[in-house]
Amino acid sequence: MRALVIICALLAGLPVWAEQVVADMSLRDVEITANFDGSDILIYGAIKGAREEENLAPLEVVIAISGPQGPITVRRKEKHFGIWVNTDAIKVDRAPSFYAVASSGALEDTLTYTEDLRYQVSIPRAIYAVGTPAEIEDPESFTEALIRIRKGQNLYQQLDNTVEVQQQSLFSTTIDLPANLVEGVYPTRIFITREGEVVGKLTTFIDVRKVGLERWIYDLAHDRPLIYGVLSLTIAIAAGWLASAFFRFLRF
Repeated sequence: MRALVIICALLAGLPVWAEQVVADMSLRDVEITANFDGSDILIYGAIKGAREEENLAPLEVVIAISGPQGPITVRRKEKHFGIWVNTDAIKVDRAPSFYAVASSGALEDTLTYTEDLRYQVSIPRAIYAVGTPAEIEDPESFTEALIRIRKGQNLYQQLDNTVEVQQQSLFSTTIDLPANLVEGVYPTRIFITREGEVVGKLTTFIDVRKVGLERWIYDLAHDRPLIYGVLSLTIAIAAGWLASAFFRFLRF
């Protein structure tokens, strides 16, 4: 009896959503080959049970794709006597290697601050940094620098007004996956919001894997580093000898 009461209490604390999300994508398995130069993924779906009363605000859609996460050290460089040197540094405990968030409107209009805190949807919320050194006065600038650098590499993308919503029931968007992806599982979260509040949610996954020659080289480097090192050295010596022999041949 006590267990039943506990389960009922837990269920009472969960959000009850009338709108249900059904979604799919054009590509669930991304294969990284030697000539991989990125890929576009079409994400589309439908909203089941959407209420259409006149007094209700229209539904909005937010889609977030996150790559494998891990710690990273961000350093600040300053110029001393004409030389750029590392000065302060902080460790970001968890940052996604890739992050894209697309929304049917401006993100701050389609998702409230509270909901962003709860679900960690925006790019700054997806980065987790605690325990910064007390002597660093502006730790936020390190996170901002990380975001700025990865945006420049197309690894962090905020795509406002890119999700098309039709008839309050169908949605679609295309997200560009760059060539410099990290191998792993990419959780893809789809949020349905009304007046900034989440009323429906779905999570699916994209699998990014190296295949072919890229897979063989990766496995060799990680599983048999000694053989990989010897093979790399042999190839470098052979390439140097062949180049030298070719130029000697041209002289004659």
